[in-house]
Amino acid sequence: MREKMVERFLRYVKIDTQSREGVEDVFPSTEKQKNLLTLLKNELIEMGLKEVEMDQYGYVFGTFPSNLPEEEAAKIPTIGLLAHVDTSPDVTGENVKPVVHKNYAGGDILLPGDPSVIIQEDHHLKYHSGDDIITTDGTTLLGADDKAGITEIMTAIDYLREHPELKHGKIRVGFTPDEEVGNGTKYFDVKKFNADFAYTLDGEQVGEIEDETFNAAMGLFTARGINVHPGYAKDKLVSAIRIIADVVKEMEMDPAPETTEKREGYLHPFAMEGGTEAATLKVLIRDFEKSGMEMRKRRLSEICEKIGGKYPKAELELKIVEQYENMKVVLDKEPRTVANALEAVRRTGLDPIRMSIRGGTDGARLCFMGLPTPNIFTGGHNFHAKTEWIAIQGMEKAVETIVNLVQIWTEK
Repeated sequence: MREKMVERFLRYVKIDTQSREGVEDVFPSTEKQKNLLTLLKNELIEMGLKEVEMDQYGYVFGTFPSNLPEEEAAKIPTIGLLAHVDTSPDVTGENVKPVVHKNYAGGDILLPGDPSVIIQEDHHLKYHSGDDIITTDGTTLLGADDKAGITEIMTAIDYLREHPELKHGKIRVGFTPDEEVGNGTKYFDVKKFNADFAYTLDGEQVGEIEDETFNAAMGLFTARGINVHPGYAKDKLVSAIRIIADVVKEMEMDPAPETTEKREGYLHPFAMEGGTEAATLKVLIRDFEKSGMEMRKRRLSEICEKIGGKYPKAELELKIVEQYENMKVVLDKEPRTVANALEAVRRTGLDPIRMSIRGGTDGARLCFMGLPTPNIFTGGHNFHAKTEWIAIQGMEKAVETIVNLVQIWTEK
């Protein structure tokens, strides 16, 4: 299966599926995502899956039927396996040139397409000493996020298809667009998907099972200044840009992504636009606890009031946009979902690592849409960067985890 798995992955990453921020009137945000979605639909049909379809929004669903007697199969929960096709807008995914570094011997990895891009050895790379590492040439993303997840699902289904002695219930497969821009579940039809429980294959370190994520919201500051010709602006001009700059400056000592880890929350000003007359600032609000979210929202309100008071002739407004909640609230009510995933990892010979996600997945929203969905590792690292990499042996462990998981649900 290794050869087929690697061939799949290298073929998928060469298809540009980068999504685009700020697109509200079209879904998915880029038409090119459908190139891979269509390919996956056709491959699922070729593999013999049933009820395979791609809907008007690009979601691809299919059914891998149970191989148990009908009466017995009816007692087994239907399990969903999910991954997203789009890659991050942060770095280009066009003209990807994957490089396979066989039998990694340790040390930094220099990428041939851009000598300035170096994957520095860390404890994750050291863990994979002796393994085969896939990178790009250093000029693009690799796209392991989440084409590794897609590959692992397809390979696991293929393996189960070729090994009918491995008993399993009905499995639903789903591939989604626009996850990287926060819209992966925007038109996801949970009722049509019709699974009892699901798993996203969208994690990183080998052995990780993620059952908790941030509560998430966004603060949108809007500044309206007074624009006057700069040659005659004394005591008249009020710059919206300066107002927004003061807002950012005020957050200088607040916890930020670059100063926090594990379960620590933060405020993250991440996007600005505008001019003298009007300007906006977007700030991510993240915390694992509801009390922490309320505290950080109050903090932004205080900043708005303070900076707004500094510019009485101008206007400064703050709008809080809710995004998603901590999925642990839902998953704790369905403990089998996580327990079975942890056991699946153990059966691969690994010690499972139960983790909190410092970011969002489709599973976070699906949990609150009625589909409990923890996250399983893919084996990839350095997502959203030209230094992205993945070990082939780590991908194999993810495939093995999926195969174990569907059997555990059948046994129990």
